[in-house]
Amino acid sequence: MASADARERIIVAAERLIAEHGPEVPLRDIATAAGQRNNSAVQYHFGSRDGLIDAVAEHRIADLEQHRLELLAESEATGEAQDVRALVSALVMPMLTVPYEHGATHYARFLEQVRTHSALSADTNLDRAGRAAVRLIIIRLDRALRDLSPALRRRRLRVLPTVLFALLADRERAVCAGDLPPDDPHSAAELVDLIVGMLTAPVSTAASPSR
Repeated sequence: MASADARERIIVAAERLIAEHGPEVPLRDIATAAGQRNNSAVQYHFGSRDGLIDAVAEHRIADLEQHRLELLAESEATGEAQDVRALVSALVMPMLTVPYEHGATHYARFLEQVRTHSALSADTNLDRAGRAAVRLIIIRLDRALRDLSPALRRRRLRVLPTVLFALLADRERAVCAGDLPPDDPHSAAELVDLIVGMLTAPVSTAASPSR
């Protein structure tokens, strides 16, 4: 088995097993599920558990970012470059289609399990290579939410991944259980609505800073 093929198999197996059992799933179980006879195959290809999680998180980024760039270009052509819903759609809609077009079954549930891992939560993540679309979306969302205070914008954008991953995982579970068609447009639009609502919700009196 070629090294690149073995690496790919391990990534796919890790995405599924971490989604099902959490990030502490034994590495030997991942190696076995990937058809590797060597129980140290994960360490050989990725160096460590953290290296593996980082590789799985990176695995689908390029395809997602390409689709996001296309959606951003469309929104610019229609004059919606600063529209909150258009920006959220550019962020979210590729995550509902692209991974599954490439054979994923546990993508969203993996993200939910590892959302606090540095591969996803580090402040420097947006500065990593290959994230031009996400970086632009976050910058434009920050500008589009100017009715909110800077501190509130930061908090809402910071919790965005947590909320998004939970909603994506819940939808993926429904699809896996046969309760929802994978290409259901209404649930996809509702998911975007929920994120937009979270970002743009007016500040209640109870949540307002004391004067």
